[in-house]
Amino acid sequence: MDEEYDVIVLGTGLTECILSGIMSVNGKKVLHMDRNPYYGGESSSITPLEELYKRFQLLEGPPESMGRGRDWNVDLIPKFLMANGQLVKMLLYTEVTRYLDFKVVEGSFVYKGGKIYKVPSTETEALASNLMGMFEKRRFRKFLVFVANFDENDPKTFEGVDPQTTSMRDVYRKFDLGQDVIDFTGHALALYRTDDYLDQPCLETINRIKLYSESLARYGKSPYLYPLYGLGELPQGFARLSAIYGGTYMLNKPVDDIIMENGKVVGVKSEGEVARCKQLICDPSYIPDRVRKAGQNQVNRKSDIYVCMISYAHNVAAQGKYIAIASTTVETTDPEKEVEPALELLEPIDQKFVAISDLYEPIDDGCESQVFCSCSYDATTHFETTCNDIKDIYKRMAGMAFDFENMKRKQNDVFGEAEQ
Repeated sequence: MDEEYDVIVLGTGLTECILSGIMSVNGKKVLHMDRNPYYGGESSSITPLEELYKRFQLLEGPPESMGRGRDWNVDLIPKFLMANGQLVKMLLYTEVTRYLDFKVVEGSFVYKGGKIYKVPSTETEALASNLMGMFEKRRFRKFLVFVANFDENDPKTFEGVDPQTTSMRDVYRKFDLGQDVIDFTGHALALYRTDDYLDQPCLETINRIKLYSESLARYGKSPYLYPLYGLGELPQGFARLSAIYGGTYMLNKPVDDIIMENGKVVGVKSEGEVARCKQLICDPSYIPDRVRKAGQNQVNRKSDIYVCMISYAHNVAAQGKYIAIASTTVETTDPEKEVEPALELLEPIDQKFVAISDLYEPIDDGCESQVFCSCSYDATTHFETTCNDIKDIYKRMAGMAFDFENMKRKQNDVFGEAEQ
C-alpha cells in the first residue's frame, strides 16, 4: 500500500472501472480500491438471492419457490447497452468482449391508452403496427428516411432544417406528424424521459433517433444488448483489463481519508497506511462534501416509467422466473405510488424490492484538486450518459479529448495472457 501511484481509483462502479482500464492501457500505474467486498458499486449485480434479501432487510430470506439462490444475479440499476452505442465501442476497442457474452433483447414495447404495443423493428412491422394509421405511416417513413440521411457536416442533407436552431417541434411539424407519433418517437426511439426536448435545437434528437435505428439495424430484433449474468459483469471485465496492464486491486478496503496538500490530492489513507498519487478518481459516495444533488427541474410534469424485463435466458434468474425493474425519476413524496401503473402490468409479483437513490454530481471539474468524481447513474435506459461522463472525466484528467484509439489494447503486451 505504501507506494506511489499515478492514479488511485475509489469505487468499482462501471465508470471507475472503465477509467482505470483506460489509464492502465495508457501506461499509468493504477491502484483501485473499494470499501465493498464486491465489484460494481451502484452498478453491481447482487448474487446469491439471499444477499439481495439481506440488503433490503428481509430477514426471512427467499422462499424455496425461488429456486437456487446462486442462479440469481439482480442488477441494482436497470440499463441495457445500445448495440451501436459508445459502451459497445469501448468494449470492442479494449477487447473486454472476450470476457463477456451478450444476448440481444427480444424487443421494446410502448404502453398507450391501456394497451401494450411492440415498437416496430422492421419496415414490415412498422406497416403492420397499430401504433399509427396508414397515412401517418407514410409520413413517419419519410421522416425516418430524412433522419437516416441527415449528416450534420453536409448541409445538402438538411432539407431546410438548421440543426442548431430549428426546434424538434418544428421538424415534427414539417413532416406533419401527429401527437401519438411524436410521443412514440420522442420517448420510445429518442428515449427522452420528458418533453423538454421539443423546444430545443433538433440535432441531439436526430442523433438519438439515428443511434436507435443504427443499433436496431445491427441485430434486427431490438437495439438493446444485455450481458449474460447481469450488468455487474461489465465493471468486472474492465477491472480485468486494468489488472492485465498492471493495475492493483483491493476490495473490502476501507478509505479513512483523502489526503490533500495546498488544495491538491496527494494520497489516500487506509488502515493506517498511505498510498500516494497524482490524481484520484472516485464515485460520489467517497467525497460527500464535494458533490451536490443533481436537481430535478421538472415542475408538475410526469416522467416516463421504464420497465426492463430479463429472465433465466440471461442467466440472471432461476428457470421460469423473471426479473422486472420498473424505474422513474421521483417527483412526489410517495415514489412507490408513482410506479404503480407499471407494477399493475407485472402482476402477479412474487417479491418486490423498493429502492430510492439520489443523483449526485461533483461541484467542480477537479482540475485544481485533481480529484475527479463521477456522476450517479441516471434514469436513462442505456449507458450513453455514463459514457459521456467517462469521456468528460478523461478529457479533464489527460488534458486532451477522449479518443477511442487510446483504448486499444497494445498488440504485444498481453501480460501473461494466452492469445485466444
